[in-house]
Amino acid sequence: QVQLVESGGGLVQAGGSLRLSCAASEGAFSRYHMGWFRQAPGKEREFVAVISWGGGSTYYADSVKGRFTISRDNAKNTVCLQMNDLKPEDTAVYYCAADSQYYYSLSRLEGRYDYWGQGTQVTVSS
Repeated sequence: QVQLVESGGGLVQAGGSLRLSCAASEGAFSRYHMGWFRQAPGKEREFVAVISWGGGSTYYADSVKGRFTISRDNAKNTVCLQMNDLKPEDTAVYYCAADSQYYYSLSRLEGRYDYWGQGTQVTVSS
């Protein structure tokens, strides 16, 4: 069982930046692909970004490509999402998630992810 705890959310003006962090309890953290998802009010949860178990591969949703960067530190069991040039449409609860099928390619599908954090709120004002 992997426990994931997100932090770093908050209120920011459009054009600003935030850095989200996700701390994992699992010692075998390096055997998980790690993803970020988000859910805006009244909308379904959507994929944001994913990073491979070793950190060598990443994949982003088109809506955040060029503005968001996902990274990980396996020594510290953490994954981060640096969010720049934030827009009001980025307002959502952001979740980190762990995919134990690290031997497969990266996925944007929620069903591939076994463990989820509780989420952290990001609000971008215009």
